[in-house]
Amino acid sequence: MSDSKTAELVARYVGIWGEGDAEQRRKTIEELWIEGGKHYLDPPAEFRTAASGLGFGFGASTLEATGYDELEARVARSYEEFVAGGEYEFRARDNAVRLKDVVKFTWEMVATASGEVVGEGLEVLQVDADGRIVADYQFPN
Repeated sequence: MSDSKTAELVARYVGIWGEGDAEQRRKTIEELWIEGGKHYLDPPAEFRTAASGLGFGFGASTLEATGYDELEARVARSYEEFVAGGEYEFRARDNAVRLKDVVKFTWEMVATASGEVVGEGLEVLQVDADGRIVADYQFPN
């Protein structure tokens, strides 16, 4: 079931990935996640292949950021790589659903010049009773 609180959470979550103001980005991270919150990334196949070539097994290629400092570094790095140059933007699709303490939605990375979708992914958020993120599972396609 989707509701206005779920829609607001998703909008704020996707918004931080495009937030250029570092202070505002940190503030929003602290508002969205609990202290000690986690972000897990299932990296694209090419990353797993490269990690495998370095002697890492499949499970070792899952990336994790824990706590505000690591979350901030993760979001800032993504911003710098994809958004800061003005070439891409992230947006949520209108398909967020919440079931108890889990929110699921998909997002897109869009070329700003053409509007073409150049990337997409599934996001699964585990939230606490206050609606703050406990764990964030990201599956880019």
